[in-house]
Amino acid sequence: MRSAILLTFSFCAAVFAQSTVDQWIASEKPIAKAGLHANIGPSGSRSSGARAGVVIASPSTYDPDYLYTWTRDSALVYKGIIDEFTRGGDASLRTTIDNYVRSQAVQQQVSNPSGSVSTGGLGEAKFYIDLSPYNDGWGRPQRDGPALRAIALITYANWLLTNSNTTFVASTLWPILKLDLDYVATSWNATGFDLWEEVSSSSFFTTAVQHRSLREGAALATKIGQTSVVSGYTLQANNALCFMQSYWNPAAGYMTANTGGGRSGKDANAMLTSIHTFDPAAGCDAATFQPCSDKALSNLKVYVDSFRSIYAINSGVASNAAVATGRYPEDTFYGGNPWYLTTMAVAEQLYDALIVWKKLGSIQVTTTSLAFFQQVLPGVTVGTYASTTPTFTSLIANIKTYADGFLAVVAKYTPSNGALAEQYTRSSGTPLSASHLTWSYAEALSAFAAREGVVPASWGAQGLTVPAVCERSGGGPGSVAVTFNVQATTVLGENIFLTGSTFSLADWSSDNALALNSDNYPTWRITVNIPAGTTFQYKFIRKNNGNAVFESDPNRSQTLPSAGAYTINDSWR
Repeated sequence: MRSAILLTFSFCAAVFAQSTVDQWIASEKPIAKAGLHANIGPSGSRSSGARAGVVIASPSTYDPDYLYTWTRDSALVYKGIIDEFTRGGDASLRTTIDNYVRSQAVQQQVSNPSGSVSTGGLGEAKFYIDLSPYNDGWGRPQRDGPALRAIALITYANWLLTNSNTTFVASTLWPILKLDLDYVATSWNATGFDLWEEVSSSSFFTTAVQHRSLREGAALATKIGQTSVVSGYTLQANNALCFMQSYWNPAAGYMTANTGGGRSGKDANAMLTSIHTFDPAAGCDAATFQPCSDKALSNLKVYVDSFRSIYAINSGVASNAAVATGRYPEDTFYGGNPWYLTTMAVAEQLYDALIVWKKLGSIQVTTTSLAFFQQVLPGVTVGTYASTTPTFTSLIANIKTYADGFLAVVAKYTPSNGALAEQYTRSSGTPLSASHLTWSYAEALSAFAAREGVVPASWGAQGLTVPAVCERSGGGPGSVAVTFNVQATTVLGENIFLTGSTFSLADWSSDNALALNSDNYPTWRITVNIPAGTTFQYKFIRKNNGNAVFESDPNRSQTLPSAGAYTINDSWR
């Protein structure tokens, strides 16, 4: 009898929570859409001075000053706009999409502190809203922007091709896309700042979106007859996919967000990767970190749990209930607070997972994902549960309730006018930092769509095979695949990099040094294609929290054979 009463109470609580979320979405959705478009030039009500198609991050001009346009944020915002347009949601959006295309063609050509269009300038993170360069100090380069812009524009290109507009794709979109894709193909293996603009290293989010952009770029190039780039893009996509696997921390069950930075690596970075590389055709594939994969679910639990005890507003919340989440637990920006977009992104990953489980008609619980599933359904065990089983039904219902809980948290701390800032305080939930953050509005609309079961187009993640050996640069005739192995013990947050006297080894650049894979720790490994017969010098570097330490002199030296593969075994000195 007691069990029946508890089940009835739980059911009623879930229905009440769902009703609350339904009501909030009904009121917030039009506010979020209006808030997003108010921040886009030239006619947005909060974007005065912005060129047509330019997204301002926020109208805030003081504490903090966000009245700039970021390549990353703009691409994520327009990916959502393009998705809505291409699925027939709002035909009027085409004007602003075409404005975005024109603005990005201009922005690509603006020389800036990262370089010109041909010397690294595509990696510049932010510009003034009239698209003039921002010349003051900043975390640069940031290499996710070109990949994300390519992903957004390829979605538009595919719609245009379906609607028989090949000419616009070939003459207008492809020149923009090729610049970005060529940049990604040649620089994905170089370090840069992460999406929070704080850590210079290799970053999981960046590697994953670079992988996606190259896959989609190769497919689009094939469709429009630009076949000369297909093999190169595909090769580097394979290399990036291979390197993605090295971020996984099997002992702790989460993706380490960055190879540097000196933090735990628990970060919204990985969760955002999951939703921005979601491919419903790929099922629960772990290699591409699909939302319902065992690794993505394990990572999500570790990430969410890391905030349960550090925010006062999470105090007293049950260990299996939704809580406010931020960027990463060690965050100190404005005191380190929950973010609206990260809390909503947790819900979005779970909604995406629900879409796929329902499509597959089953849920697989593995040893990797068991802790996540037991959090929402105690007593569940490893196994595969068909849609005809009570366990499947319970998991679907409980995970939906859990996901809705994160939107309920955001609803609780959203002011009555529906405005979404960047953060809300850890102590009381009061909005903080930049007001009317465009990314917050974009994430709200994306999460709401996922809750409605809206499915994005597939991008080619289905059936991919991870190469057995990770290479960090493209091979070809006259090159030798050189595998560097170095024995090196490290401390938490410390990673090993490689640089040297050739272009393939980043020309002695510590900033662009190549990150080694630690899968066989304490052996760190990387395979790099270097021109055959080359005599070159090189050194290994330790990086920790932005500090780079070269190993002791003299430089190491090797001469390569005229063909084949070559292995070098070293120890740190």
